Amino acid sequence: MMRILVMSDTHSDAAVIEQVVSNVQDIDAVFHCGDSELSFNADELRNMYKVRGNCDYDKQFPEDVIEEIDGQKIYMTHGHLYNVKLTLLPLSYRAAEVGASLVLFGHSHVLGAELIDDTLFVNPGSLRMPRGRKEKSFAIIDFDGTQWQVTFKTETNEIITQKNFSILKK
Repeated sequence: MMRILVMSDTHSDAAVIEQVVSNVQDIDAVFHCGDSELSFNADELRNMYKVRGNCDYDKQFPEDVIEEIDGQKIYMTHGHLYNVKLTLLPLSYRAAEVGASLVLFGHSHVLGAELIDDTLFVNPGSLRMPRGRKEKSFAIIDFDGTQWQVTFKTETNEIITQKNFSILKK
């Protein structure tokens, strides 16, 4: 079973990053999808995968990260280079190119999860300036080998919504 924490668009709010990470137990990895506006080596970003967003100026941040956890290939990018505010098509092409089963991105500040051709796309929303709803949000993603469960939570760890997705291929 894989369990990861995903956040994005914290825009200089270092305290909320630490708050969220300290409130979540038993996770395999933490991913920050960009626009932290912190330095790459900031203490709040230690021990997590992170990418550069359009508001991040530290050149040490990579544009994307490809990581494998528990047999699942995870692709993470901020999203601004793939026009995610309008469509997921360019991002889905990149996901297919790298063979990702899970794609993590931010940029739009709108939380959401969608399964496209057995690849799960997750935007955790924003922990600073959410759009489309009032709650600031992050995501917990669980995978048991056949089903993804995406739980969107507030910065105080309250559940906003939960979605389940079954995969067809092995």
